[in-house]
Amino acid sequence: MKKIFLALAAASLLSVFAWAQDSVLKSGHPDEYTVQKGDTLWDISGRFLNTPWMWPEIWHVNPQIENPHLIYPGDVIKLIYLDGQPRLTLERTLKLAPGTTKLSPSVRVQSAEEAITAIPLDKIDSFLSRSRILESNELDISPYMLAGPDRRLIVGEGDAAYARGNFAEGLTNYGIFRKGKIYKDPVTGEILGIYAQGIGTVNIDKIQGEVATVHVVRSYEEIRQGDRLLPSEDRSVDSIFFPSAPDTDIEGAIIDVEGGVTQVGKYNVVMVNRGEREGLQIGNVLAIYKKGEVVRDRVQGGSIALPDERAGLLMVFRTFDKMSLGLVLEADRPLAVTDKVKNP
Repeated sequence: MKKIFLALAAASLLSVFAWAQDSVLKSGHPDEYTVQKGDTLWDISGRFLNTPWMWPEIWHVNPQIENPHLIYPGDVIKLIYLDGQPRLTLERTLKLAPGTTKLSPSVRVQSAEEAITAIPLDKIDSFLSRSRILESNELDISPYMLAGPDRRLIVGEGDAAYARGNFAEGLTNYGIFRKGKIYKDPVTGEILGIYAQGIGTVNIDKIQGEVATVHVVRSYEEIRQGDRLLPSEDRSVDSIFFPSAPDTDIEGAIIDVEGGVTQVGKYNVVMVNRGEREGLQIGNVLAIYKKGEVVRDRVQGGSIALPDERAGLLMVFRTFDKMSLGLVLEADRPLAVTDKVKNP
């Protein structure tokens, strides 16, 4: 009798586990999907999964495919079961001859730039490549634009100009930045960082004492006297990251939104008061919550706050020590600065 009971208990546990695994799958999910140009990993995840950030848990890497985490238009994503558990795997289209193709787990000669991205990069490009969050005094001690040709105070792309300050020996490429908002934690008041808006880039032609002659290589808007120079970052933009849940418990808030608008919606870039020191990583997904309204209790009297309501999702695409930048991927209702962010 005891053996029968243990067998039934084990079967029950396996059944519950299988149900939990299957509940990850979206109702009406396809058995396979051919990747289209313009797709993002988030879009594809949402076709198969109730929780797109669970993609790493269900993704089955095919070792016969070079760079199996890169997904290209024409690839086929298939739902399979391994040891009774659902897994998503990749079949790659190989071009054999004009008019013919073959699905095979073989090597594909194609650049990483052609692979689909996790989220739409055009929404976040300037934040990946041009703007930074800096420590409180980093801009104040950096070199600055002094003047343009003929003592002009405003210069643009192609102009020669002058800058003043202490320049790093051997460095010739600098970004031009303009001091923006100072971000503070809404609860503790701690300074989290200063937003440095990318204005352009310059090359140093020569240095005489504290004054450098520079050539404006690129400008995104007019460069003014007093704009600051920082060494160009030698960093590649990593667009091939998987959506994932944070490894640590996160509780924070949206502290700002791109453009200074008050209402936040899908594909808005937001600033969050949590960063690397709290364990946030690129690709982490956070749920956004609206604060519960305070209502009057007409039965017992007085007022009571309703529970916070989940209203959207964001993905972190760039992290700094004390804060992060995220892209809103889902918004069930208008969002706003001060809305809470938590583990999904």
